[in-house]
Formats: sequence, C-alpha cells, structure tokens
Amino acid sequence: MYAISLGADGAELRSLEPWQAEEFLTHMNRGREFIGQYISFPDAATDLESSRKLLQSYADKAAIDTGRIWGIWTDRLVGGVLFRTWDVQRGVAEAGCWLEPDAAGKGLVTRAVRVIIDWAVHERGIHRVEWHVSSANEPSIAVAKRLGMTKDGVLRESYPYRGERHDMEVWSVLATEWRRV
Repeated sequence: MYAISLGADGAELRSLEPWQAEEFLTHMNRGREFIGQYISFPDAATDLESSRKLLQSYADKAAIDTGRIWGIWTDRLVGGVLFRTWDVQRGVAEAGCWLEPDAAGKGLVTRAVRVIIDWAVHERGIHRVEWHVSSANEPSIAVAKRLGMTKDGVLRESYPYRGERHDMEVWSVLATEWRRV
C-alpha cells in the first residue's frame, strides 16, 4: 500500500479499495448531510454492502482504466478525490472530490487534486482535466480557481439531484496550462 503526503499536517492520499468499505461507510455516516449537498455518494453508500459495491465499482474502473478513487486520511478517512471519468484515448478525465465537514477549509482537497492532476498529465498523458460542479457549490468552485482551471461554461439545469435541477459549471485545465503552473 502506498501513501502520498499532502503536507506537514500529516494528511495522506491513499488508494480507496473495497476492503475499506466499513471505514468508508463510517466516514459517510459522519458527513452524510454535508457531503450529500452536491454529490450522490451518501445516497449510494447507505450500508456495508452498498459501500463495498460503490468502492468495487471504482476498483472495476481502475482495472479497465476508466476511473480511479483515492481517500484523504488525517487521523482517519476524511474525504477523497477521484477521476469519475477517465478516457486515455481522448486524453480527457473528470476529477471530483468530497470531504466531511470537520476537514473542510484546510486545503486538503486542493492539495489532493493537485497530486492526481500531476499524475494524470505527467504519467498518463491526459490532455484535459475537467471539474463539473454545481453553481451553488462555492467551496468546490474555489478549488477549481485555486488549481488554475478555466470556467468553460454553465450547463443550465442539467443535473437532476434529489428532486431538483441544478446548474452545472464545467471548469478545465489543459496539460499545457498545467505544466506552466
């Protein structure tokens, strides 16, 4: 098992795998309402079986090179980052994140996403990394800005979630831009 340091505060980025479903469920339970404001992981991981199934879906994606998931650990699992979509042939990936409330505001997501974008661009040859975010999710938009992403546009009412339609912003960074950063 590998871990990548996210800084002097002891935070680490590690792979998140199906055998960690119990820890993942405990983490989701701590942050269920906060995390679920904008993403569906809390709705998908409601018990041990569904948590394992969610993590297995990303293990399956990793096995066929179509997605990845990592956890962010401090003294425990507090969040994570992922490539929700991953298309090496097209050179396009969509990054995402989640975090429980006690870990918010510490720069963990920005540092973790920086690590995975570096890997995607420098190791895997990804040309474009996208960030899809609800227009109402100001902290996530702030991450995109800190990462030097460009706002490509808004997909109006394109995301049906929990009975409402949400505007989704698409942000991106190109490999040539990332290398300059």
